[in-house]
Amino acid sequence: MPSIALLEAIAVTAELCGRVFSAPAAKMFAHDLSRFPEEQVLAALTRCRREVRGVLTVQDVVSRIDDGRPGPDEAWALMPRDEAQTIVWTDEMASAWGVALPLLDVGDNVGARLAFREHYARAVTLARDAGRAPHWQVSYGTDPHGRLLALLEAADRGRITREQAHRFAPHELPTPAGLQLLEKAGVKVKRIGSKP
Repeated sequence: MPSIALLEAIAVTAELCGRVFSAPAAKMFAHDLSRFPEEQVLAALTRCRREVRGVLTVQDVVSRIDDGRPGPDEAWALMPRDEAQTIVWTDEMASAWGVALPLLDVGDNVGARLAFREHYARAVTLARDAGRAPHWQVSYGTDPHGRLLALLEAADRGRITREQAHRFAPHELPTPAGLQLLEKAGVKVKRIGSKP
């Protein structure tokens, strides 16, 4: 059952976008969004009030839900620039990279970026419509130091857990017992998830 706050936010947003929803229409709209956490839907409705011109649709809200996937420009910026670079990416990013790579191989950087963005946006929309959470995976580069930095950054951003980072690079990340020994020896250790 949708909360009163959610139903009110839907009604107000629809009205500000130019259409008044009846109570049953607002309930159906809320039902269509029920697979998403209410806080994310409320935040997306806030964005809709600022951005949507015209009749509010479920797709307007879904496309603005922050589910942890990077936007198309950020996703493009995260792509590996050579085989040495390790990347932690979503299935949608990997799929879009597969579309862009042949264009990069022939020197068409602009075409590659445009193809990547279009394919990525379409894949993210399909995943969100299906209610699939982002699935983060590691693509290993040849540089061990870069691998460690990529895993630490992904763990800091909450894309993978500390345990996953350790599983992906067991010989490059100290175990919890190893961290304690290093700290006892006076070595300054940055813990994943801590502030510098």
